[in-house]
Amino acid sequence: MIDLTKGTPIKVILLFTFPLLLGNLFQLFYNFIDAIIVGHTLGKDAFAAVGATSALNFLVMGFAIGITSGFSIIISQRFGANDTEGVKKSFIIGLFLTLVTAIGLTIVAYLFSFPLLQWMQTPQALIYDAHDFLKAIFGGLIFTVLFNYLSNVLRAIGDSKTPLIALIISTILNIILEFVFILGLHAGVFGAGIATIIAQAFSVIYLIIFIKLKMPLLHVKKRHLSLDKAEIKKHSALGYPMGFQSSIIALGSLTLQIVLNKLGTDVVAMQAIGRQIDQLAMLPMISLGLAVTTFTAQNFGARQYKRMLVGLKHSVIINVIWGILFTVVLLIFNQFFSGLFISAKETNIIHLAFDYYLVNGAFYWLLAILFVVRSFIQGYGNSLVPTLAGVAELLMRAGVSVLSLVTVGLIGVLFSSPAAWIGSVVILVPSYFQITKDLRKKSEKELPVI
Repeated sequence: MIDLTKGTPIKVILLFTFPLLLGNLFQLFYNFIDAIIVGHTLGKDAFAAVGATSALNFLVMGFAIGITSGFSIIISQRFGANDTEGVKKSFIIGLFLTLVTAIGLTIVAYLFSFPLLQWMQTPQALIYDAHDFLKAIFGGLIFTVLFNYLSNVLRAIGDSKTPLIALIISTILNIILEFVFILGLHAGVFGAGIATIIAQAFSVIYLIIFIKLKMPLLHVKKRHLSLDKAEIKKHSALGYPMGFQSSIIALGSLTLQIVLNKLGTDVVAMQAIGRQIDQLAMLPMISLGLAVTTFTAQNFGARQYKRMLVGLKHSVIINVIWGILFTVVLLIFNQFFSGLFISAKETNIIHLAFDYYLVNGAFYWLLAILFVVRSFIQGYGNSLVPTLAGVAELLMRAGVSVLSLVTVGLIGVLFSSPAAWIGSVVILVPSYFQITKDLRKKSEKELPVI
């Protein structure tokens, strides 16, 4: 485990980020393999069908992942304050709320996935494959949610390596099962979803065994099992707003997907490729953001306010540099990136994808700032402002995409994501300045950061 309250801030942040980055790389590697197999063996319609589920999938998964992140922030703050009993209580409360939420989400998502695909005006050629994929994914939602909760808990107490190992196991198993179900059993996109769920289940089992054998800090006794109402309220007050924040952002993506569905299969396929590339661009941003959340929460619990400011500053600089460099590489090698997912013969899709890269890439540097600042505010324990930022993202993405559809067309629709990022940053910046101002006042009596 890494104690983020000690050592040079940016050094410990990067050490903590590295396993997160590797884990996300393995996850992205699976996503790429999945997309490549589907795109090159089942065809562009199947590829577009899976891509057409991404916004709806994000709506459900984003909420579940958001709440587990919120619960783990409280654990991280208590860990930084050396509150062992508090960590154990938070672990149990978070687990209870996670399980209840996962069961509820599974029922709702499973029942309403097809009507929502119809409401989204998913092209008829794609809708049944899309529904098959969602049935598999939502049927095993509890494993995905549990994996994220247990991973976030371990990261909250400074262990980012074990979730990495679990993710590696899951990714390798996922890829093997992908070949078995799609190429061997010819189970189509439903098989791709089943492969993902089975792999997630194995990763959950691995994390449970690890916690049982190697993590006494999370071992609980009978006294920790009581569901204190005040504790439930405290965890809910941070966890659920973060879940709603993710879902609000997803609603904007859902609106964008509806707009793109109206423009035909080629545009839906373009969006599917663009999402994969966005994931690659955001990979280090997300990883560093997760590290900043834990770093901020632990140091806030330890009352080391000057460290929080130093870590924030250096993290923003590193993330912005990455955003700029990735954009340059993407634009130079755009045909290579597109060719990973679709045949070179699909020239129209490849040209559309380049437009996507050009528009989004120009704003990756801003997205880099967004991830760090939002993570910092969340780690500080403020869930309201990031939620309002999510609302701004929803309004900007939905507004720009719908307005563009009836005016300038696709090129305007492509600007909906950068518009969403701008809207979110506008909301986050005032809170950022207020929090940093307060921290500077509190840190005046602190010793210099080493």
